Amino acid sequence: MEARSGRHQADRPEEGAGAKSRIQERHRALILEAALAVFSAEGFKGATLDRIARAARLSKPNLLYYFASKEAIHAALLEGLLDAWLAPLRDLDPEGEPLGEVMTYVARKLELSRGFPRESRLFAGEVLHGAPHLGAVLGGALRDLVDEKAAVLQAWMDQGRLARVPPHHLIVSVWALTQHYADFETQVRAVLGEARDPFAEAGPFLDMLFARLLAPQGAKPGEP
Repeated sequence: MEARSGRHQADRPEEGAGAKSRIQERHRALILEAALAVFSAEGFKGATLDRIARAARLSKPNLLYYFASKEAIHAALLEGLLDAWLAPLRDLDPEGEPLGEVMTYVARKLELSRGFPRESRLFAGEVLHGAPHLGAVLGGALRDLVDEKAAVLQAWMDQGRLARVPPHHLIVSVWALTQHYADFETQVRAVLGEARDPFAEAGPFLDMLFARLLAPQGAKPGEP
């Protein structure tokens, strides 16, 4: 009996720790989701810990147990966002078919803008304010990644597999032509009218645009 009791008691802390960990993960997720809503609506300066706590339906002391400051919450959001935002560019495959790789990249960026407009606006707000929390990343890891993929694009152009355009500006233009639909969605919908879906219309248009821009000389758009 004593041995059985000892095993049972030894299991309890592990079970309790697992339950506690799940609760902590859930609370962190609640806080980040609430903060995303507050930051995207109010901006960094307008957001307060009190508003984030209310949106998360947690007490302010409970919120501060997970994040020491508003800056810490903002940094956690931006880190997660940047990682997801750059995944399509990381996945550009040097061994793939060049035009198909670029078109896939454009489509995935547009889909991110459609599915995560608040995250896109949060990132845009950070950049518009001089990237005080992401400056080192933008000038470091992001620049390195863009240089790496620009070199891939340049190699394809040198091989005659893509039309020649400035590769760095090609990447920047993809950002501009996809993220605009999230960052300025209100403007786009106002111009097009509420009955139209700007993202559904943008997909075929961007396919045509980049196919015509990047088709190798002598090839018809859509042909390898």
